[in-house]
This record gives sequence, structure tokens and C-alpha cells, in this order.
Amino acid sequence: MATNSPERLRPEGAISSLEADPRRGASVRIQVAGHPYCTIPAEIAAAERLRVGDLIDDARHERLSRAADAEAAFRTALRSLEARSYARADLARRLVRKGHPRAAVDAAMERAAALGLLDDAAFARGYVETRSVRGRGPVRLTRDLMAMGVERSVIDSAVAAHWPDGLEEAEVPVALVKRRAAQLASLPPVVRRRRLLAFLARRGYSGRTVSAAVSEAIAGD
Repeated sequence: MATNSPERLRPEGAISSLEADPRRGASVRIQVAGHPYCTIPAEIAAAERLRVGDLIDDARHERLSRAADAEAAFRTALRSLEARSYARADLARRLVRKGHPRAAVDAAMERAAALGLLDDAAFARGYVETRSVRGRGPVRLTRDLMAMGVERSVIDSAVAAHWPDGLEEAEVPVALVKRRAAQLASLPPVVRRRRLLAFLARRGYSGRTVSAAVSEAIAGD
């Protein structure tokens, strides 16, 4: 759980140590009276002109607390992005749920975007490409990406790039439908067809290609 700035008490005593974080050279660890206080970006430490022996007044404590919260949120974002890619709004929601203050999360998202680590257009294109191979259609993909907070115009561009001939011409994965048809082989033909149409609708396919795919999957029954 992240530590929100109101919970970080102003320390008593002077700064006793300013050390580069061995895990992130662009960050500085601050100790006050021999105890850990916070970790902030090196440029913030330079801007504050921090020196060993300095006392931290209320105003400086507030600034350093905000910087430390943003640094903590950014590190959480980096760990998440090392595991997989995210849409910006989706990652921000996850960080807030983990307890990071909203202002810190916003700062972390800006920092990650500036470094090229967050790009909703690239994320949407990759998501459409990989999920379409797994059998998801344009309607389902649009719904998924909207739930992640991706802007509709960005989604439409990604979908159009993958299906340049239009959504009505989106190729339905016939092999997938045939596997599902085989699982429903014991059902009456009318019920079987209805189940297959619903199966494709859940996966985000619609239009005339759906009926054609179902007809092909159950041909010869």
C-alpha cells in the first residue's frame, strides 16, 4: 500500500544523508537524523538545493512529500509496465486502487508518457492485433478498449487499421466457430445455430459475415 503525503510526518532534526538510490540512479534517498525520510527524483533534490545539515520546514516538507509520492507512483507504474503494456487511464486507475494519491498518479502518468512508456494509440493497435488473432471481433475489442479508458477516436483508428475494408468484412475465425459447433453437436440444428450466433456476438462479431461463418461451420449437418 502506498503512503499518502498526509501520513508522512515532518521529521525532527536535520538531513543526515543524501544518497543516490542504487536501484534508480536518477533518484535520491534522504535520511533525517539517521532515519529514512523519503526518496525523490534527483532533479527535485537539486532544485531544492538540499544539503546535509539542512532542517526541513513545513513548506519544504510538503514539497518533498508530493515529490516522494509521485516517485513512488512512478515506480509502481514501472513495475506494472515491465509485466505488460497498459492503457494510460487503466494504469492510473490501478495505481489509485493501490493507494497512491491521485495527484501523484497524474504526475507519474505524465512522466511515463514523456519517456514513451505510455502510448494509447500504440497500445490500442497492439491490443487489436493480438486479441483479434485469439478470436475477438471489432465490437468486442472496441468495448474492451473503451472500458480501459482509451478514447473512441483512438480505438476507431486501431480497428480501421486492422480491418481496412470495414467491419462488415471483418473475417470471422471459422476454425473457432467449427470447434464450438462440434461441442454443440448434440443440440437440434436451430438451437445449435442460435448458440453459435450468440457465441460470435459475445466475441464482438456482427453483420453478414457472422451468418456466413455459422453456415460454413455447420455445413453438411
